Amino acid sequence: MRKYVLYILLLWVLPLSARVPITHPDLGEPTGIAPAYFGPNAFPVPEMLDGRTQSHLRLEIAGDGYFGYEGDKTADLFARAYIPLFTERVNLTLWMPVQEWYSMTTERQHTCRLQDSIPMAGHEAGDVYVSTDIQLLKARKYAPDITLRAAIKTASGGSFEKARYYDNPGYFFDMSVGKSLYFGKGKTFPYADAKDAKVELRFAGSAGFLCWQTDNGRQNDAVMYGLQMLLKSEYVSLRAVWSGYVGWEKDGDRPMTIKARLAGHVKGFEPFAEYQYGIKDYPFHQVRVGLAYGINILKK
Repeated sequence: MRKYVLYILLLWVLPLSARVPITHPDLGEPTGIAPAYFGPNAFPVPEMLDGRTQSHLRLEIAGDGYFGYEGDKTADLFARAYIPLFTERVNLTLWMPVQEWYSMTTERQHTCRLQDSIPMAGHEAGDVYVSTDIQLLKARKYAPDITLRAAIKTASGGSFEKARYYDNPGYFFDMSVGKSLYFGKGKTFPYADAKDAKVELRFAGSAGFLCWQTDNGRQNDAVMYGLQMLLKSEYVSLRAVWSGYVGWEKDGDRPMTIKARLAGHVKGFEPFAEYQYGIKDYPFHQVRVGLAYGINILKK
């Protein structure tokens, strides 16, 4: 049964890769439909995987605060679910900003090329994202974990005229690779004895392709990248991530971010807090506080 599920999911992934378009800057002027000129949830840098999938059903709920140094203040309610499909090596993942509340200064409106008559405050439901995450290889003594992800972005978010969401579809796919070192009681544990370790140190990297529709049938294509480090003990973990993507228009479409995440681990619950800083083309400081819970539905 499991191999047939993998075949079906791969059939969904391959058509996405076949749709990679050939584009060139000579096709026209930049459209301005890019992260630098829209709200923080229009098409943020996708959260990076670390080469693994989730072995449990994992549910997350969080609150976000975005403080833009160009005069855009946004808060939202965020939800995400990782769902193992018959095996821990395949996840169906869904996430979205359920509701967003925002306010903009006149200066920020001008940066986004909006008219002064546009309301400077309001609320809006966000885009829905759906991805299939497939772990192609599990780590062995020298081999790393490798996971392939294919995702689509719906056009459910509105308020294009207020520069909140693109109101256009998009998609991305990437591959992540990760490897862990395990420590405890003054020595390093080999992979086979990881269950006896007290501390995990993990390094991961990712690369991929991201695309979204802009205007007049055109689309922007971008290369995704990311590096990650995780330090985890039985009760607490700290994660640091550097990631972004590079579009071809070269006009606000090359967001780069760094993120730090601190989480606790208590009987299936994971309270966490994150801080993300936009280095380039993402003019926001993000603070996220939330709670995750894992349920082992495969055994049940």
